[in-house]
Amino acid sequence: MSEKKLSFPKKKIKVLLLEKIDTMAKSIFKKEGYEIETFDGNLNEKELSEKIKDISILGIRSKTIITKKVLQSANRLLSIGAYCIGINQINLKECQKKGVIVFNAPFSNTRSVVEIVIAQIIILMRNIIRKSNQMHKGIWEKDSINSYEIRNKTLGIIGYGNIGSQLSVVAESLGLKVIYYDILDKLSIGNAKKYNSIKKLLKECDILSIHVDGREGNTNLIGDKEINLMKKGAILINYSRGTIVNLNSLKRNLKNNKLLGAAIDVFPKEPLNKKEKFKSELIGLNNVILSPHIGGSTKEAQKNIGSFVPQKIIEYINSGNSSNSVNFPNLYLPKQKEAHRFIHIHKNEPGIMLKINKILTDYNINIVGQYLKTNESIGYVITDINNEYNKQVIQSLRKIHDTIRLRILY
Repeated sequence: MSEKKLSFPKKKIKVLLLEKIDTMAKSIFKKEGYEIETFDGNLNEKELSEKIKDISILGIRSKTIITKKVLQSANRLLSIGAYCIGINQINLKECQKKGVIVFNAPFSNTRSVVEIVIAQIIILMRNIIRKSNQMHKGIWEKDSINSYEIRNKTLGIIGYGNIGSQLSVVAESLGLKVIYYDILDKLSIGNAKKYNSIKKLLKECDILSIHVDGREGNTNLIGDKEINLMKKGAILINYSRGTIVNLNSLKRNLKNNKLLGAAIDVFPKEPLNKKEKFKSELIGLNNVILSPHIGGSTKEAQKNIGSFVPQKIIEYINSGNSSNSVNFPNLYLPKQKEAHRFIHIHKNEPGIMLKINKILTDYNINIVGQYLKTNESIGYVITDINNEYNKQVIQSLRKIHDTIRLRILY
C-alpha cells in the first residue's frame, strides 16, 4: 500500500440516530460525509435487531435498550453514542466482546440538572405546590406555614461527581451549608464538608439530593430505614436514577408528614413514548413534584450533547482516539506524518502484543509509534508503521488468537 488511504470509505458509514437526538449531531455526521437516518422514537429489540444490521454508528438516549440479541445482529457496528449521561441501557460487556466502543456525554447537561434541582429545592421549601393547587381551586391561602428560606439550611448530597459537585458550588453561593458523601475520595469544593457515612449525612441534612449512578448496588439506596434517619420536615430530591429511592417508602413518609416534600424526575419504569400512560405510587400526592425525566432536557444541554458525542465518535473512527470512552481503555496517540495506522482490539490475554510485533518484524515493518492499554476485559493497541504493507500482513494480524477486531485507519 504505497498511498495513505482510508480503509473504510466515509460514504459507506451509515449512522442511525434515535429518540430525537439534537440536529447538531446530524449536521456533524453529515459534514463528515456519512449516510444518516433519524427516527424520533425508540425501537424495540426486534425492530432494532433488524435495523442495525448495516449500521456503523448508532445514536441513542435513555429509552433504547441495547441487548445481547441486538448486538448479535450488529456485524458492522463500530460505535454507540449515548446522548445522555446514563449508560445502563447498554450491554457494555457485550459491546466489548464485539469490539464496539461506547461514548456518552458525562458533562454536557450538568448545569441543566443543577439549575432544576435548585429550583425544586426552593419551590418545596416555600410550599409552593400546595399554594398553587389551592389557587387553582380559587382558594387564597396567604400564610407562611411550612414556608422557609434556604439560607443556612443544610444540603446533603449523595454522589459528588460532575453534577453533585457543581450543585455544591451553586447551593453554597445561595447560602446553603453543604455536606456530601461519595464512595470515592473526592476533593471538597468551597466549604463543602465530606462525610464518610450516609447515616450521619441523613441525620444532619434539611435537604437531600441524590446524584449517583444506576449500578445494582445503588438499588433502593434510600428506603424506610434511611428516611427514618432524616429530620422531620426534610425534603428529598432524586434526579439520578429511578431505582435509587424506594417509592413505596417515600410515599409512606410523605403521607405521614415525616418529609415535607419531594421532587422526583426518574422512575423504575418509565413510558417508552407519549402514548404510554405514566403510572406511579406518587401520583396524587400534593407535596411531590413529578417531572418526566427532564433534568438535562434543555436546549443548551441537548445542543452540547449533540456536538460532544459525534466528535468523540469521529475522532475514534479517524484516528483511533478512545478518550472518554466508557467501555474501552482510554488512549490517545498523536497522528504521525508519513505513516500508516491500524488498531487492534483483543481479549486481555498475555502475549498478544508480542504476537503483533513478531508479525510486523517477520514482514520487516518498522514501528514508528505504538501504544497499548488494557482494562479487565480487553486490550487496545494503536500502531503506526512507516512501511508499505500487503494484505497478507493484515490477514496474519487478524488470525492472532483472541483478536476481536482489526481496523486499518489509513
